[in-house]
Amino acid sequence: MTHDHQTSIHLDQFLKAQALVSTGGQAKQVIQGGEVHVNGKVETRRRRQLQRGDVVEFDGEEMVVEFDDDDDD
Repeated sequence: MTHDHQTSIHLDQFLKAQALVSTGGQAKQVIQGGEVHVNGKVETRRRRQLQRGDVVEFDGEEMVVEFDDDDDD
């Protein structure tokens, strides 16, 4: 049996999902430009795998990575 619980997300996808950027190209620019911090450090890899509890800082916003658990049985 497989479970579809999400346990990670790419940094560029996270920025788009949080509506901090509108396109993948914009995400690439801000990440590679050193404008995004993950857990207090500049992160320039757009495909950086974020895990639950990681802290992402961008444009004055600080967000903790969380995933909705699928509790429906």
